[in-house]
Amino acid sequence: MLPHVDDFLLNLQANKYSAETIYNYERDLNVFSSFLDESDIDFGKLDKRSITYYKAYLVSRDRKTASLRRQGERQLDSRSVNRMLSALRGYLRYLIDMDYPCPLPPEAVKLTKAGRKHPQVAELEDLIRLVEAPSTLESGLKTALRNRAMLEVLFATGMRISELCNLDRNQIDDTGRIFITGKGRKQRFVYLTPRAKQHLDSYINTRQDDCPALFVPYAGKNVTKPRRRISTNYLQDRIKRYREKLKINVPTSAHSLRHGFATYLAEKGANPAALQILLGHESLDTTTRYVHASDRYAEETHHKYHPLAESD
Repeated sequence: MLPHVDDFLLNLQANKYSAETIYNYERDLNVFSSFLDESDIDFGKLDKRSITYYKAYLVSRDRKTASLRRQGERQLDSRSVNRMLSALRGYLRYLIDMDYPCPLPPEAVKLTKAGRKHPQVAELEDLIRLVEAPSTLESGLKTALRNRAMLEVLFATGMRISELCNLDRNQIDDTGRIFITGKGRKQRFVYLTPRAKQHLDSYINTRQDDCPALFVPYAGKNVTKPRRRISTNYLQDRIKRYREKLKINVPTSAHSLRHGFATYLAEKGANPAALQILLGHESLDTTTRYVHASDRYAEETHHKYHPLAESD
């Protein structure tokens, strides 16, 4: 067990970090603790060489997952490795802030080089088919209305799936403006399209309960709880099922709707700074990673804006 790790997690909770973020910190620090135990390294004697070994340990752990991916294990990419290193940095910074013994300064934990990778985004027509899928693929009317509303809201606003599932009814005003608290407790407005508001209203009109959550389950062990709400796992699973039935060959998830939101707004000429605000990104650089500019749009932009596009 790492020294004072429970106090560190409690400190995160006191500073209003989300439950999901705290869970991720705990999980990542457990991996580091396992590394120390397996390598017979005393935390009090941690040095830069140990960090190098830890990075190699994460990479070898990455290789080991290759044979397990058929069982649903997820391979670590460079960003996942950096997330785990960042968790260690945060923990070391906490020890220093609290005047606890700390064997290594946080800045000694160098992140790995993460290659930029533009995610593939399905064609707009396919994303629309996915959003509309619950209306035809769900047999229960209430489930169809709820799931259609969830997908409409996701694609209309570009919000994260966790933000969607954490929505309460009172966060939406009559104009379709939604005030949400995202990652890092950052607050912002997102906006429904008239179409998304129409489908959301159709779903809400079927509700006969006082539960504050905007989206609630209709089956399962939590269905009778007064503070129940739909889970992210449920929605991800339904999206996967819709995609398979629609035979959409580009990998598509709830996060893909967020990517599609940014991409197709950008293709219509949306200002990158406005997209940054709508997506809740701290850095504009992060926003550019979300926007998958198609070759077709790049060609059209070149022909339209190049200063010597006109022939002599």
